[in-house]
Amino acid sequence: MSDMQKTLQQEVTLSGIGLHTGREVKLTIKPAKENTGFVFVRTDLEGHPQVEADVNYVVATERGTTLEKLGVKITTCEHLLAALVGCDIDNAVLEMDASEPPILDGSSKYFVEAIESVGVAEQGVAREYLVVKEVLTYSDPATGSEITIIPSDTYEVTTMVDFGTKVLGTQNATLKNISEFKDEISSARTFSFLHELEMLLDHGLIKGGDISNAIVYVDKDLTPETTEKLKKAFGKDNVSIRPNGILDNLNLNYPNEAARHKLLDVIGDLALAGVKIKGKVIANKPGHFVNTQFAKKLNRQWKLQKKKNVPDFDLTKEPVFDINGIMKLMPHRPPFLLIDKVLELSDSHVVGLKNVTMNEPFFVGHFPKEPVMPGVLQVEALAQTGGILVLASVPDPENYSTYFIKIDKVKFKRKVIPGDTLIFKIELIEPIRRGIVHMQGYGYVGDTVAVEAELMAQVAKNKVD
Repeated sequence: MSDMQKTLQQEVTLSGIGLHTGREVKLTIKPAKENTGFVFVRTDLEGHPQVEADVNYVVATERGTTLEKLGVKITTCEHLLAALVGCDIDNAVLEMDASEPPILDGSSKYFVEAIESVGVAEQGVAREYLVVKEVLTYSDPATGSEITIIPSDTYEVTTMVDFGTKVLGTQNATLKNISEFKDEISSARTFSFLHELEMLLDHGLIKGGDISNAIVYVDKDLTPETTEKLKKAFGKDNVSIRPNGILDNLNLNYPNEAARHKLLDVIGDLALAGVKIKGKVIANKPGHFVNTQFAKKLNRQWKLQKKKNVPDFDLTKEPVFDINGIMKLMPHRPPFLLIDKVLELSDSHVVGLKNVTMNEPFFVGHFPKEPVMPGVLQVEALAQTGGILVLASVPDPENYSTYFIKIDKVKFKRKVIPGDTLIFKIELIEPIRRGIVHMQGYGYVGDTVAVEAELMAQVAKNKVD
């Protein structure tokens, strides 16, 4: 899949009724500019207020996930959000003339088909990811629900459900890659147990349901009184139980459709974390409460990752340049060559590495009993990394040198000592013009920023004797 953000080619409209409100609703999914995310717009309210698909706006998780911002509510949003994630969409405006999207058949299928009918457009800004580097877990002792995420190169989800009933016991479902969402998960429909459905009907809490948009597992005797309630609620002349324990007029799409729908809900709820995920989610007895609590945890982790801005790199990969390659590019030589290898290189950024050892000549005189790498040399190492970015773009780098013009906004946030591995990330602030290079640099030790600075340098051709 592309690492660029995506939106819809053009808008598309669906209509239907809300499962819990029973209200007719028109939903229009519209393209949105880069970095918008998913934004709901209530066109039925004055001023067309917006509610971002943000886990921090979750106010209720009974029978679905409800968002609320400044008194404006969006209910049962998870099936629509799952479809957007499953279609690899990053940005969309979701206009509705009611609080609840249409339930349709109780799955994400028709949302997916609507999006595919207008197509997906690639945008000009790269995606950002929450890259999971350590195991994160959230558990709810009251229900025994637990969600864990472990490192993975892709977004994977496994759900394990145990309903403790004869009609629907233990089920599992797995999505190995989000690209399989349409075929494997999108058509898994919502479900309910008969005892839950009867309670919801008695309390007027499920006005838009019918046999075609919810699987009903019969976990109690179908009494004449209950039968009459169901016939009235669903507008049917007769209601009966199939041999597999579900109400009639509906065939299962999959033997484990309940587990697949729970997986669909997990994807929709975790979309509220606000970022694409690289990690494997393992959800045991998931539900909207535990899903959204876990999404909050991922959202906090994402904000922390963004704040630290730590580059994601693989030290085991073959470097772009080893020390010999660096010396072919740059005029610097030991002991003043402060970069050991280059891990990444593009037209606009470079990532370099320096292993700091006790053998560095500057440690002899710089606090010998408490050796600390001098800050000026950390900045020089940043500049050398930036020099690689520039010199790698010219055909004869041996004939050029880079010289400082300005150093600004320098901050030292952590001591660098023997044994540390310094990772330098340099990004162009603006394109190189007339040999002037303006760049932002960061130096990291582990996941902590040790040094940062804004640098400006000039690339000049060496004088030939």
